[in-house]
Amino acid sequence: MISRMTALALVLAGFAGAQTEAELAKSLSSTYQAWRQAMAQGNAGQWKTLTAPHRQMEIRNRLVSEKRPFPAGVFQLPAPPPALGGLKVVHVSRKGATAKVAYYGKIDFGVGGDPTENFLVLSFVGGAGGWKYDRADFVNLAALPDVRREIAQGDLSYVEETPDFQASGSIPRTPVAVPPAKYIAKIYAFCPGREVEAQVNGISRHRFVNSRDAEVVLGGAKDGRNDVVFRVKKLEEGTGKEAFTVRVYLMSEIEGTKPLKAYEYQVGEGGAVKPFEKGGFNLDAATAKKLVP
Repeated sequence: MISRMTALALVLAGFAGAQTEAELAKSLSSTYQAWRQAMAQGNAGQWKTLTAPHRQMEIRNRLVSEKRPFPAGVFQLPAPPPALGGLKVVHVSRKGATAKVAYYGKIDFGVGGDPTENFLVLSFVGGAGGWKYDRADFVNLAALPDVRREIAQGDLSYVEETPDFQASGSIPRTPVAVPPAKYIAKIYAFCPGREVEAQVNGISRHRFVNSRDAEVVLGGAKDGRNDVVFRVKKLEEGTGKEAFTVRVYLMSEIEGTKPLKAYEYQVGEGGAVKPFEKGGFNLDAATAKKLVP
């Protein structure tokens, strides 16, 4: 017996297959432009209709974890999403109920300066009523002048062969809704030459690869015990001797109060990094008074 989700995927796959690349590109562009208009107008109902379900929940979870309103916080952007005017479609990819369209040209993010020619890659998933907007990725070619030269000559091999421009065929699962945060927290990792998969309180999952980055802890920190678990894997390009750090910071809402370091696992250069670590921290009443007014 075919499940409802399998049946939907088959219908969408057939729908995509019936479209030419030009028709698919036009359909995806229309979806994005309608989504962009909803963003500009602050139209929450239209935004929900046009946005992939898993992306909606990811955005909702991040906002409530930062104590920002949902859906109102969706529209609090420093600049509107880039327009497609003046950009050229250079690649369209579809696989099952997923699709991507790549544009090339001077992408204007509305932050000033003179835009240069780069790629804008839009991702979509199929759903009831047609394609749903998922995400946009900006590919900066500042360090790839040869690619710009190839595109100018009509050579599209870069976009045709690079995996990031191809539809995956896999729709991400919609995450569970996390509770609104009582205390805002962020997890930070410095992991050159390594990959880190971390979890905070069993619900906030994070992945850092060869980076120095921080992400908001979904659901925030809680009173009492907070668990921090992570696994570490050496990358092929790593030496295994690089310095390594994982921290959790508590972000104060009291003006003038700096973030509080609640948890730290740190190894200096040349030291041995554990492949698995399970720890945590306790958030007591005295600490809580430093976090909320």
